[in-house]
Amino acid sequence: MSKLKAIVLFAFLLLTAAGVKAQQAPIFTNYNNSYTYINPGFAGLSEGVNVLGIYRQQWAGFKDTEGTEIAPTTLLVTGDMPIRALGGGISVSVLNDQLGFEKNTNVGLGYSYHVDMGGSVMGVGLSVSLLNRTVDFGHLIPGDPGDPLLNQLGEETGMLFDVSAGLFWQIPESLYIGVSGINLLNTTGKALGDGQTAASFTTDRTLYFVAGYPFMFESLPVFKFIPSVNVMTNFSSAQLNAGMKVVYNDVFSLGANYRPQESVGLTVGLTIKDFVLGYAYDINTMGYNIPGSHEISLSYCFKLDLDRTPRDYRSVRYL
Repeated sequence: MSKLKAIVLFAFLLLTAAGVKAQQAPIFTNYNNSYTYINPGFAGLSEGVNVLGIYRQQWAGFKDTEGTEIAPTTLLVTGDMPIRALGGGISVSVLNDQLGFEKNTNVGLGYSYHVDMGGSVMGVGLSVSLLNRTVDFGHLIPGDPGDPLLNQLGEETGMLFDVSAGLFWQIPESLYIGVSGINLLNTTGKALGDGQTAASFTTDRTLYFVAGYPFMFESLPVFKFIPSVNVMTNFSSAQLNAGMKVVYNDVFSLGANYRPQESVGLTVGLTIKDFVLGYAYDINTMGYNIPGSHEISLSYCFKLDLDRTPRDYRSVRYL
């Protein structure tokens, strides 16, 4: 009971970590490939060493008024594994995100403590991260030609430290629910320019809720259906992703994702032994001649010969 009270308190503190903020964190159409990054509680909830890379080019070919290509690009690499001696698992993530003339590189290290809840398992995780943010203000075009801030700034760089936390609960090969917050400290860096401006870099505090329920029909044993949802908010805006994936014979997958007022995504996947290759294309629904987005991912699971208890917990990522 004491463990359950601690988990409830942890979730309450996580959900009440309110604030305002700015730029929204990167988002993926194959968002279930990013659980290691967005939820530290997910670390080690699988049967081996998992390595994953995902690359997204949003609005491919999008250019500014001067003809410079400024389409956002994101590369995420993650790894996680269970460590019985620590009672849970560890994770590492590297995120490189470029949006126009802004570049962000984030390196994170996390730990998840696994709580056996009798037929299910709860991962309670914390992670720390270092963010290197660079913006070349000299390439920005101010709406006001006399803008005193943009006119005095060139290329500015800042290093920021932050903390993330999360809960991830799953029933083996069935329902899973996760709630998490990244960059909870909403760290503010040093003043930019000559130190007399009011501008400074900050991290992007974002809360996530994810859920999914893989299931099969007895009449269709070779098909697996995986509906899922991802909701994220930075308290200034919110984003919903609702998806459905159908997996045939644990080899081929086909799916769709809907992002209201933004895009409809189509996904395909192929599993070869312990490698999973995925591709997604987003069809833009905002208009304004904004092009679509491409996303490709590759993951590998090196299964460990663990001394298991009768309960066997699998990663929802590799169902």
